Amino acid sequence: MEVMSAVHRLGSMALMAAVALSGCSDRDLTVPSASEIEAAYMYEGGLSAEMHGNVAEITVVQPSRHIRRGGSLWVKVGPYVVLFTEETQQLFRDYPGLAGVRVITRTPDRGEVARVFLVRDTLTDVLWRRSLNIAGRARQDGTRRPSLLEDLVRWGEDHTEYEYNRELTP
Repeated sequence: MEVMSAVHRLGSMALMAAVALSGCSDRDLTVPSASEIEAAYMYEGGLSAEMHGNVAEITVVQPSRHIRRGGSLWVKVGPYVVLFTEETQQLFRDYPGLAGVRVITRTPDRGEVARVFLVRDTLTDVLWRRSLNIAGRARQDGTRRPSLLEDLVRWGEDHTEYEYNRELTP
């Protein structure tokens, strides 16, 4: 009788484990392909994408003249202009397995300018709306009002992991 009870307990534990594991497998962990990421963005210039595990890495070519003309501010703002977009927000919505998005800016000669990384649940819906507002204003009027670019950089630094080319920023 004790043997049957032990077998029954082991069977029950195995069933509970199987149910728990099947619950985990029901979670959608879909991630986009590189081509789906590239298709999502409307960017005038060179843009390429790769997946590294469950992180999308987007590389954007930033014209050298921007850096020459705008200095360290343009070095810093470049990746945020691409990151804080409806396209990035939509990728997070469409692909529940996407853990984060990294944007890397490079000059045409392939020198890295900056990189930023946004983790999936960093921004709530309210913070996404604020991000899109700040980035949209910077894209629209940033050339005439550099303070809008500075606002976007501050916002980005508060919500992402970032690294700038030390030779290009003081």
